[in-house]
Amino acid sequence: MTPTHRAPDLDGEVPGAEPEHEPEHEAEYEAEYEADLHSGFLADAAHWLRGLLGPEDRVTAAVRRIVDVGSGPGAASCVLARAFPRAEVVAVDRSAPLLARAQVRAAERGLTGRITTRRAERPEEFGRLGPADLIWTGNVCRHLGDQQAALRSLASALRPGGLLAVAERGLPPRFLPRDIGIGRPGLQARLDAAVEERFAAARATLPGSTSVVEDWPCLLASAGLVPTGSRTFLIDFPAPLELAARRHLHTWLGRLLDEVGERLDTVDRLTVEQLLDGDACTGILWRPDAFYLTAVTVHTARLCRPRA
Repeated sequence: MTPTHRAPDLDGEVPGAEPEHEPEHEAEYEAEYEADLHSGFLADAAHWLRGLLGPEDRVTAAVRRIVDVGSGPGAASCVLARAFPRAEVVAVDRSAPLLARAQVRAAERGLTGRITTRRAERPEEFGRLGPADLIWTGNVCRHLGDQQAALRSLASALRPGGLLAVAERGLPPRFLPRDIGIGRPGLQARLDAAVEERFAAARATLPGSTSVVEDWPCLLASAGLVPTGSRTFLIDFPAPLELAARRHLHTWLGRLLDEVGERLDTVDRLTVEQLLDGDACTGILWRPDAFYLTAVTVHTARLCRPRA
């Protein structure tokens, strides 16, 4: 599990104020801040992956090319580039603006020339991303209709001996106590249920949607790989949260209300609206009891080397 990490802060701001350098689109800002929030977990995961790949000296020499599928603003790409200093890293995403942010992030960290970008979104494109010694993918397969086909395509891009690391699910974020003093206790559990219902409905409409048991080691084995272990990483920022983290939760709650508001009863909808009120002491921007706790599980598997 990861230790508790300090959340990025926006010094000198007040709740509800705009950040000084907010990206043009709100979705980009949200993705970028969440990436920073999870940076400690990514560093721990990269260290674990180094151990799975073998002795330190061999890993440094052997890992020459890494592909980060679903890279978003490039947080994992930058962490992996630092963990594997001789490797070229390719950040892959379907969003051109996020790939542009990945290039900026790489430049800010002195990694220009080590990280390149490429647009792709369909499973059949993944097999043309290789050859790679390590492929990292975060929350990508669950947004594709045929998750097993996606894993097969990713596996086909690996070099012999290469490692595929799939970060999928874990535990949904928790950020408020069970009883928050407004509405009915247990709001977050009901929000989780609404999100799951919406997600299931959305998955059913994906092209080629196929129902599978989400046993990731089994799915990786069915893709022709040898499972090498799963590990869950804890992301824990206790109360009271710093301002930047509370602003992220405010943005996330607003999007959640837009997406699942019709699935909530009147009391829960009004409660979420109160949490979004930037002027109310009961709002998420001001509450001293707000925290951030979640967990990400990473499943790994290798492509066996052919016999001599």
